[in-house]
Amino acid sequence: MSQMVVIDSLPDNVCHYREGWAIVTVDVIRATTTAVTAAATGRRCFPVPTIRAALALAEQFDDPLLAGESKGTIPTGFEVDNSPAALICRTDTHRPLVLVSSSGTKVIHEASGCEASYLGCFRNYSVLVDHLAKHHSRVAIIGAGSRGEFREEDQICCAWIAAGLMGKGYLPENTQTALITSRWQEAPAEACLCSRSVDFLIRTGRLKDLYFILSHIDDLRAVFSVHGGEVKMSLAEPPLAISSLVYAGPQRTAGVPPEV
Repeated sequence: MSQMVVIDSLPDNVCHYREGWAIVTVDVIRATTTAVTAAATGRRCFPVPTIRAALALAEQFDDPLLAGESKGTIPTGFEVDNSPAALICRTDTHRPLVLVSSSGTKVIHEASGCEASYLGCFRNYSVLVDHLAKHHSRVAIIGAGSRGEFREEDQICCAWIAAGLMGKGYLPENTQTALITSRWQEAPAEACLCSRSVDFLIRTGRLKDLYFILSHIDDLRAVFSVHGGEVKMSLAEPPLAISSLVYAGPQRTAGVPPEV
């Protein structure tokens, strides 16, 4: 059987990959970056699809941390925004995080019925490529999207992962996958600055998240999967000896904002 990779977007399309596919959810701005960052600090993290689900799950924990946004606004009663920059500064990592977002956590929830569910963002894309190549022959990379749009930051991250898999022998499932990968595989992270998601961060004073995302590129050597609704971190396995050298990742450009 050929190894295949497909790029798709939006929560409603996850259903096409229920059987035989490993799903990678990508929501760079900001849900998967937030969830990965939380788990990397040792905090338990539970992405949920709705505010109601978040409140219901929070009741099962002692002193949970409710975080997230809905249509760009922090819900009433929530303590923290859907913000990786805010979480990295907190010391209360013993508190389980219940996370909700407009699109990203919905995709993660939809992927719970698939063969395997992973989180992808700028922080962990190359490690994820090696893991997927070792364990899954069919991979669907789903950009969360926002307001029905497949935003540039998610296309870039999806393309980086798809290009890495193609370098290991995977074939694109369709023309869209090939076109998105070809367009964005060598793009630097800063190519997403044209995105409406970036404009939202700037307009609403969330620059710390933008700086964080653009200055944390491939810095985590761990894989983040979702089991039973919880994000699980596992240390990266050694890369494949030969094929891992085929794709070296996107070219970097100078001028990345300093770490916050």
